Amino acid sequence: MTGIERLHEIMTRLRDPQTGCPWDREQTLESLKPCVLEETYELLSAMDKPEDKANHIEELGDVLLQVMFQSVMAEEEGRFTFDDVANGVSDKLVHRHPHVFGNVDAKDSASVLRNWERIKQLEHKKESRHSALDGVPAALPALLKAQRTQEKASRVGFDWKDAAGPMEKISEELDELKAEISARASKKPADSDKVKEELGDLLFAVCNLARHLGVDAESALELSSAKFSRRFRCVEAGAKEAGRDLKEMSLEEMDELWERAKKGEA
Repeated sequence: MTGIERLHEIMTRLRDPQTGCPWDREQTLESLKPCVLEETYELLSAMDKPEDKANHIEELGDVLLQVMFQSVMAEEEGRFTFDDVANGVSDKLVHRHPHVFGNVDAKDSASVLRNWERIKQLEHKKESRHSALDGVPAALPALLKAQRTQEKASRVGFDWKDAAGPMEKISEELDELKAEISARASKKPADSDKVKEELGDLLFAVCNLARHLGVDAESALELSSAKFSRRFRCVEAGAKEAGRDLKEMSLEEMDELWERAKKGEA
């Protein structure tokens, strides 16, 4: 028995109406959504520490469990099976890699991506998609959705030729945001929705710059968040060593501890 066969057998038994697990039997597609999201993020964390092989294996298994869970539920309803899922993605991979499984020439990754997008568009002509952006999932986190949207537009030629374009756009959007903030500061009527819009445009432009620089915006922001957390913990530790409470310290005093934390990383 293969690992997949064993997992399928276990999941089927857990879902058995008479002898299965009460919790597993009660689950629905809706109730599993938080589980899918949580397991995905736990896998992302494991991917940051590949040296922890056991944890990486465990988190991959948890994501696989979610795929099997939904497949068994669908099998119960006569909709599809796990084999349908596996065969479906296998067929898609073969079809979208004609440079490997066919006679199409693709010398580099850029050529592969162009072919991939062209094949997807041909596939989606059979569906109700009318835009190159229709394939961007609505439920994606905002930062990832921005990058995927920009990538889709770029693949049909709607893009700057280099990073200079988004750099100029960042300056433009920053000026527009400053104008809205100034209106608020000068007690002139300021549209809070407009401030939000301009801030969003700035973030979108920064995301575009990251894409042009070959940087994953989500990973870059995660690194900065981790760096801030690390340094702030040092500030907390410094305050504790001095017998002080952060809430009672001035910003200047906390800045001094912050600079000390930065120098400690150098």
